[in-house]
Amino acid sequence: MKIEEQVALIMQGTEYGDEELASFMTDQLQKRLITAEREGRPLKVYCGYDPTSSDLHLGHTITMRKLRQFQDLGHEVTFLIGSYTALVGDPSDKNKARPILTQEQIALNAKTYADQAFRVLDRDKTVVRYNGEWLSELSLVDLIRLGQNFTIQQFMSRENFSKRLESNEPIYLHETFYALMQGYDAVAMKTDIQVGGTDQLFNIIVAGRKLQEAMGQEPLVGIICGILPGTDGILRMSKTTGNVIPINTDSIDMYGKVMSIPDSVMMKYFRLATRLGPAEIDEIERDLNSGKMHPRDVKMKLAFEIASIFYGNVMAREGELSFVELFQNGKQPEEMEEIKLLPGESILDVIARMKFVSSKSEGRRIIDQNGVRFEGNIITDNKFMPGNGILQVGKRKFIKLVK
Repeated sequence: MKIEEQVALIMQGTEYGDEELASFMTDQLQKRLITAEREGRPLKVYCGYDPTSSDLHLGHTITMRKLRQFQDLGHEVTFLIGSYTALVGDPSDKNKARPILTQEQIALNAKTYADQAFRVLDRDKTVVRYNGEWLSELSLVDLIRLGQNFTIQQFMSRENFSKRLESNEPIYLHETFYALMQGYDAVAMKTDIQVGGTDQLFNIIVAGRKLQEAMGQEPLVGIICGILPGTDGILRMSKTTGNVIPINTDSIDMYGKVMSIPDSVMMKYFRLATRLGPAEIDEIERDLNSGKMHPRDVKMKLAFEIASIFYGNVMAREGELSFVELFQNGKQPEEMEEIKLLPGESILDVIARMKFVSSKSEGRRIIDQNGVRFEGNIITDNKFMPGNGILQVGKRKFIKLVK
């Protein structure tokens, strides 16, 4: 692949919020690739992951997909587990301080992270490290010297900190340590390229580059990936909002969840979550916009591609066939969970108890939008008392009720 093609592939799906910064990073990437090719050495690339939970969803894998592109181009990729940064908690995308995890919780979560990551990354080409290796060796004096490279004003200018300041929400001193710690990760590993989401822009572009320069290293190139919206197409994918596509599921569930996303975010999913290159994605977008391809067919292509990444072509095809039978042909699943109705339980109570909705308010909205059926009939009254029969919520959720 030519250098220009490599740059186009790596920069696909990136967002910097500033055209000048995007142009500068593109130019820096090209220079690094040319130098690496001339010197016959791989670039050192990494992304850090704080093990704040045990399960990963599709949104977590966007940066892993970018790491895999670097692996396929022959570069050295490190999957860094933030065993020490997780002790502080990243404030980048939060309007309040994260809860501080114990070392035991972090160790437990970290066990599952790498194995899940290898669903995307090449296990044989991935270096797994823990940033406790070097961060645990820093003294208080070392931390003070790192802090000398930054001003309080730089931290307060960050959007989430400034908003919290305006609303009189507390900003804890330890939260400012996070950027220093992440920046030092880049120094410790002599990083050429760091990958991260848009919420990491300050930590990578400001902290990482500044500390490397202060330590006499060439400042890294930051590859800032866009954030994947959840299945609602609006909010970022998050377990808190329930709009996730888990990767520890099965091909049928994953295929169906991708098919549930709005058409408006399909191309973003193609650019962030698939193995397709820029030229192929551009062609799909042209065919979609011209009417040559129906949105349903485009989405089915997307769902098959994503399911095949995690489960292979055979299982992805099984997911596709299940979707066609269930939704396009109007069939109910042959097997479904059976639950007992509680005394006096309404249809709204049931769908809330089964966590088919995140709240009763959402349940009322779905009922008002004719999204709930019992025994094939649309339910419009949220106080409806069901009996024995099949409950359907949306297109994909079925359950058998027993009195």
